[in-house]
Amino acid sequence: MAVRRTARRGLVRVGVGVTALLAVVSGLYLLATFAEAYGPGTIGGLGATLATTLVDTGHLLGLLVGTDLLRFRFVWNSLATGVLIGIVAPLVGTYLVHREMALIGETLAHTAFAGVAFGLFFAASTGWSTPILLPALIAGILGAFAVQWLTEHTDTYGDVPIAIMLTGSFAVGTIVISIGGGFSGLNIESFLFGNVGFVTPSGAWLMGALSAVVVAVIAARHKQLLFITFDEQAARVAQLDVGLHNTLLVVLTSFVVVGAMQVLGIILVAALLVIPVAAATQIAADFRESMYLGVLFGELSVLLGLSVAFPLNAPPGGTIVVVAIGIYALSVAAATGDFRALSTH
Repeated sequence: MAVRRTARRGLVRVGVGVTALLAVVSGLYLLATFAEAYGPGTIGGLGATLATTLVDTGHLLGLLVGTDLLRFRFVWNSLATGVLIGIVAPLVGTYLVHREMALIGETLAHTAFAGVAFGLFFAASTGWSTPILLPALIAGILGAFAVQWLTEHTDTYGDVPIAIMLTGSFAVGTIVISIGGGFSGLNIESFLFGNVGFVTPSGAWLMGALSAVVVAVIAARHKQLLFITFDEQAARVAQLDVGLHNTLLVVLTSFVVVGAMQVLGIILVAALLVIPVAAATQIAADFRESMYLGVLFGELSVLLGLSVAFPLNAPPGGTIVVVAIGIYALSVAAATGDFRALSTH
């Protein structure tokens, strides 16, 4: 048993190392393309050189495994965004799942959809366009504060404010879209279900920035978030600002949701906050290991899902979620030692 546990921890370390390498490559690509687009003089030239080198190297590696897709920049945008989603979604989701707040991601996704609708309506009415994800981010943050305020200032059960925000924000979004005549020229399905060619350079840069913020905040406040996750009352007795950290967690969730909706779509974006973490908790020995395994399962779901979605031109959200559910099923079977146990989980 000890040998098996040691071997598993070794595999987890290898997986974390590979994931970190993918994150570094993705971050370098996003920084390089941003510098290429906006950097002055020498910086712009260095960015262009680095971006071209990464794409060419990836293209050669892709040819070794039989794919020619890595020579396209839009594929790199989607892959870089997907790699970061695979890390930050389970990272935040680990706290949410252990706090039984699985639906908060779905709620904030619907709130972000309302933000997209208002942004499009504003652009259509005034002719003053903004990056499409900016109003989604603003709406997601406002929705996060609204959910937290309702939770703290109403006497309803904990999931009632979430349900109200989930249905209400999506209803508002559909009304605005209807008033706007559907916003001709915009493929709403790309927002709902994701699209392999939907991630723009600006969207990928936004995901990079949001991911950096999420990772930095969790690294700095992990102990406090862990405290309120497992014993909120004790955290209050210890004079920890529970309300602040609850709000912080929900805001971080909104960051993940807005960045991830480009690939996963609004309908399925919450799945990557929950399913990889649920799979990890089946076999993890402690919270830290469940976080590591959740990230690994999330990353594996994204990469396998995108590898299927690209050649088939299928919605990436659906393929990623199906892969994640498959990993969850295997985790349940591994935890029980019996595939028949799948019917009881």
